[in-house]
Amino acid sequence: MLLAAATTLTAQADKEIKRPDSYNYSRGVEAYDNDNTSEAIDYFNREIADNSKNGYAYMYLSDIYRQQEEPGKAIDAANLAIKYMPAKDKKFTTVSYTIRAQIQCLLKDTVAALSDYASAIKASPDEQRPYEERAQLYYEMERYDEADADYRKIIKIASGDATGYMGLGRNLSAQKQWAEAIKQFTYAASLGSDNAYPYAFRAEAYKELGEWDKSADDIITALSIEFNNKAVSLLSDIKEPMLSILLAKMKIQMAKSPNNIDWPFYLAATYEQSEQYAKAISYYKILQDKDASLNLGQGIARCYQKMGDYQNALIAINKACDTDSVDTDVLGMRADILYNLNRPQESIQQYDEIIKMEPDNMGYYYARAWTKLILRDFEGAVEDATMCMAAGGNVLAPAYNLRGLCYKALNNNDKARPDLEKAIALEPTPADYSCSQYAYLALGQRDKAMEVMDTILNRDNSSGNNYDAACLYSLMNNTDKALNYFKTALEKGYVNFAHIGLDHDLDNIRQLPQFKSLVSTYKQKLEQSLTPADTVVAVHPGAGNTVTTEVPFTKEYGVCTIKCKINNLPLSFVFDTGAATVSLSMVEATFMMKNGYLSKSDVVGSQYFQDANGNINEGTIINLRHVDFGGLKLENVRASVVRNQRAPLLLGQSVLGRLGKIEIDNSRKVLTITSKQ
Repeated sequence: MLLAAATTLTAQADKEIKRPDSYNYSRGVEAYDNDNTSEAIDYFNREIADNSKNGYAYMYLSDIYRQQEEPGKAIDAANLAIKYMPAKDKKFTTVSYTIRAQIQCLLKDTVAALSDYASAIKASPDEQRPYEERAQLYYEMERYDEADADYRKIIKIASGDATGYMGLGRNLSAQKQWAEAIKQFTYAASLGSDNAYPYAFRAEAYKELGEWDKSADDIITALSIEFNNKAVSLLSDIKEPMLSILLAKMKIQMAKSPNNIDWPFYLAATYEQSEQYAKAISYYKILQDKDASLNLGQGIARCYQKMGDYQNALIAINKACDTDSVDTDVLGMRADILYNLNRPQESIQQYDEIIKMEPDNMGYYYARAWTKLILRDFEGAVEDATMCMAAGGNVLAPAYNLRGLCYKALNNNDKARPDLEKAIALEPTPADYSCSQYAYLALGQRDKAMEVMDTILNRDNSSGNNYDAACLYSLMNNTDKALNYFKTALEKGYVNFAHIGLDHDLDNIRQLPQFKSLVSTYKQKLEQSLTPADTVVAVHPGAGNTVTTEVPFTKEYGVCTIKCKINNLPLSFVFDTGAATVSLSMVEATFMMKNGYLSKSDVVGSQYFQDANGNINEGTIINLRHVDFGGLKLENVRASVVRNQRAPLLLGQSVLGRLGKIEIDNSRKVLTITSKQ
């Protein structure tokens, strides 16, 4: 936070400046520093009631309201902060103007924001933060020369800070001056080895210049330092020949650090974006084996869905739902998969449940409306489309288009026309086109409908857009064009045969021999492409003999304790179904390290984790090579070493999730574990 930096500056400020030290003000600052914003607001308002000209209190309030995205309250407080801030307190005057500039940005008033940044800089010409923020604003406005001037000033203020060089490099990249950008990123990287961003941005520049090997090396370096958003974003658009180079380098990193779970994830993500879904699934499964507490069912389901293997997609997404039954993204994917399995009524029921959980999410109303339209429930679709519009958001054009089509199907042209015209108005430029072609066709403007469809295809000649073109020309009864686009859609990988069977837009070509032949041919190709390995999902127990094991436990004060062996060391653990992982205290971990039960290669990293009581604890992550739990043996289990010597030994979901079905018999004091061999 900006004010956190200002607090540091307080000690450096002129000692003649007397800042407030009243009780309410001091408690407000304390609450602010502890992120207790409601308490901070209360204390600062009490302070202002006693001293209405305390500019410092207004300054803090302006920043709190800014963070809460209440720009009206924020700008009022900022104006009063600047009005009452002592002129000689240059540091906090700078902070006040900088906060107001941030608020002006929220209000989209860039002229006022630039004016406030200038005032902040005038008050403290050598303070770096206002230059950084103004340079960012100039960058967003594509005023690169002015942004460059601010970054050069930052370099003069702090020549050892990479910020100025990174800014210059980013501006050059935005202008596609890749070679010059590389020079800036290279110098930024030389200033410190723990900063991933110079490598990530330089990777982009090398990629644009076709220097695949250097780009891949920089992506690897950036990801080795941290989970870097810029580097991860690059993974979404890697093509050959760089793709093979990058994948090979990732596999080398995975071999060098077998306990690190990051590299299987990056491999899975890279394979998925390159549409190599079977390989992506294999790495998601490797990741699942390394850490059973991770919920990877959604990623696996997504890959199966894109392959057209909807049955296995459902198995995987059901597993994800079992792990997290309140994640509406997961439930939404399940609804979509059910539709793809030709189970639209169940899909609607799933959307019913989701909407109860998120009644203000327009996307789910639209998805349910679209499914009802397919089922010819026009009145139900109209109701959901109307709810979608009321919720607001980014699917208004499709919602108006859908409702207009439903009204037309209900022979209510008086209501259909304004909705269809509204859908067209909401897509004013070719870049916005998504559904206007259907609205134009419904209004009788066939030539305009074809023009919009051609524009969409020229922009993105994907399987989905070719399918839409087939639907459009089928509705126009242009069977030759409809069949040609339908064939292209299948050739490009369209695999949703359940939707093909339900979609009435294709009724005009559905009975044609060519249509039936295409569906039969490509259905058969899809079935042949799904190898036996693709028909078994590792997240569910496989076939085999069921084995039941009983493990005794002791119970004291409501806590179950069981015995197990970790790397052949006998230990007693608390059985904790609410904990995500196994956790050990520093005492046990130190003993194991000193006595050879752990090695340096078993140390993976660190993370924050939450126990059943909701408490957050920081821990070192280690790999337990062997876990023996009542005769059931597991390999490579993740565990957290809590930096608290009194922490109990907890046996959590990273073991429990891999054992099978667990039942607690309190009368006999045994755990009954049913697993498959």
